[in-house]
Amino acid sequence: MEPIRLVDLEPDLGDFRADVIAGLSKERKTLPCKYLYDELGSKIFDAICEAPDYYPTRTELRIMRDNMREIAELVGPQAVIIEPGSGSGLKTQVLLEGLEEPAAYVPVEISREHLINSANQIAAEHPELEVLPVCADFTQPYDAPEPTREWRRRLVYFPGSTIGNFFRSGAADFLGKARKLMGENGAILIGVDLKKDPKLLKAAYNDSGGVTADFNLNYLRRINNELDADFDLDAFHHEGRHNEEEGRIEMHLVSDRDQSVTIGGERFEFRKGESIWTESSHKYTLEGFAELASGVGLEVELVWTDERRMFSLQYLVAKA
Repeated sequence: MEPIRLVDLEPDLGDFRADVIAGLSKERKTLPCKYLYDELGSKIFDAICEAPDYYPTRTELRIMRDNMREIAELVGPQAVIIEPGSGSGLKTQVLLEGLEEPAAYVPVEISREHLINSANQIAAEHPELEVLPVCADFTQPYDAPEPTREWRRRLVYFPGSTIGNFFRSGAADFLGKARKLMGENGAILIGVDLKKDPKLLKAAYNDSGGVTADFNLNYLRRINNELDADFDLDAFHHEGRHNEEEGRIEMHLVSDRDQSVTIGGERFEFRKGESIWTESSHKYTLEGFAELASGVGLEVELVWTDERRMFSLQYLVAKA
């Protein structure tokens, strides 16, 4: 196995601090969801994916396994797989094993240690594959490394329900960047969570084991550890709220009392019941997502769903 070549564009501590201060200074307090994924947060999210109440991961894995032959025929041989927000690579393993002679794999992940560990694992299990990890915030501009081996097309792989973390304008912006990244004759394979009974959504984002709560509260732990803050984790609790009007689930950290918090000398006041909005997960109809993609020059060539139409895996190409 060849040693992996890491492209390191990891955001620095100053960026993290500036984003946190800006978000908590708003009247409606928010925090960017990308910072949920430090090394511990990434590990906790892997545990969320295995929680009985959390349907997206197991549903998407089943869709992939049931339709892998058709996916492989569409993608073709010697593809370069670029995966923004690669995480642990669980679904990536299914994709790489099902494709015909993939040429290279480019995972893009904000958590450096998590990225290195997962990239090394992929490289060990696929010694014939060129693995080119990029440590970066995938919402910001970056270039995918050029493989040394011959390749035929680029596939931007964006599984899970991560597209739902963006507001609609942000989702369109991401798809536009992915269209440029895939290049000529490329494609996008993307997971899109579908609208469904709010009871299922609330259960998924307020799992009975409390794993999602641990994931959300780890954000405050990270701020304490890295930004010299004094959040009392016992004075906040997690809530996953369904916003019917906007078609999304929102993750909040709710203050259990009136309190003040300092971050590197800056002071923030919280009222009892006031929350910090840390993440959203927008849900789509098939028609609504196709319209979004069309607006940035993409068309949906094929859609696969589970039998209950809970989740979809979609194959996008450039509009003719």
